[in-house]
Amino acid sequence: MSEKLNKIHNLAVFCASSDGNDKEIYDSAFEVGKIMAKNDIRLVYGGSKLGLMGQVAKGVMEHGGKATGVIPDFLKTKEVVHTSLDKLITTQDMHERKLTMNELSDAFLTLPGGFGTFEELFEIVTWAQLGLHRKPIGLLNIGGFYDDLIKMLNNMCDKGLLKKENLDILLISDNFEDLLQQMRDFEPQPVPKWMNKNQT
Repeated sequence: MSEKLNKIHNLAVFCASSDGNDKEIYDSAFEVGKIMAKNDIRLVYGGSKLGLMGQVAKGVMEHGGKATGVIPDFLKTKEVVHTSLDKLITTQDMHERKLTMNELSDAFLTLPGGFGTFEELFEIVTWAQLGLHRKPIGLLNIGGFYDDLIKMLNNMCDKGLLKKENLDILLISDNFEDLLQQMRDFEPQPVPKWMNKNQT
């Protein structure tokens, strides 16, 4: 097995803090956690016991895996925070939460979600585009949930507002094991010359 196939030890997962009403998505979140545990990949996530977030954590822990929650102090209530994680980090605010998750993680995975999930995904993709990190980013398109978003991203390329090489930073699949393989095989682009302070 190549070195590439061993590089993801800690995976940050972005997803909804609500259950939603789609059983396929709900069950798939648990399955993602199960597969992570079986691959000895630690979950790094928002620390909630609710919704898809809670399902991923449940899938991890029920199959012997490890989970780190990162939660802002203002959300740390008994109704929200997962109290059974093996590690819980409290941050001052949402921005510190994202920075901490980035520091702790080797890669990022986005499942279905709402505004918060989109915000986390696009910020981490933008950081990659700017060369601020070189970690793989996966989008799990469960049941075609992200079909319209993918169409929009391609339209942005067609209109010349997004470079194809930047769109290609985002790895996409409807199957988590396939996506995990893409993430393991990911080779980051060179840091843009204008971002490289060592360039003359």
